[in-house]
Amino acid sequence: MNKLQHENQEGIRGSLRTIGVALVVVGGVLTAIGLIDFFSAFGSFRAPTMFWAAFIGLPMIGVGLNLAKFGYMGAVGRYVAGEVAPVAKDTINYIAEGSVDTIQNIAKAVSDGKGTGATLVRCHKCNADNALNAKFCNHCGAALLKAKECEHCHELNDPDARFCDNCGRSF
Repeated sequence: MNKLQHENQEGIRGSLRTIGVALVVVGGVLTAIGLIDFFSAFGSFRAPTMFWAAFIGLPMIGVGLNLAKFGYMGAVGRYVAGEVAPVAKDTINYIAEGSVDTIQNIAKAVSDGKGTGATLVRCHKCNADNALNAKFCNHCGAALLKAKECEHCHELNDPDARFCDNCGRSF
């Protein structure tokens, strides 16, 4: 059993359940008496004398239902959790089983260096991807190393650059 938040919680719960159900029953009886008296007056020419009982019984039913709701809240919550938790667990397991291959593919791509821009170098002539340590493009043969130094700012540029990538001066 769970640790109770209040030392007399068990007694309060029992009282809420008992008083709530009692109020619903008494309110139902009073409402029935008031409505029966009201509708039985339609056939005769007398005024209803017990209709006031419905005005007392209806709010009494509302108060009783709220008290009973608080009294049974823990039991209902545990029931709902017992019904919902297995469905949620099955759903998560289903999604996880369906994604295992995708997750493995992503992990393999990351470990192989694919998908992270840091491990590939793009050729400035043909835009082909090359390995980071490649000196020449495997597609067009162009030099991949930035070997043209700017005389003004000493920035390294592509071999066929006409302007410096850093300062913009022409070569």
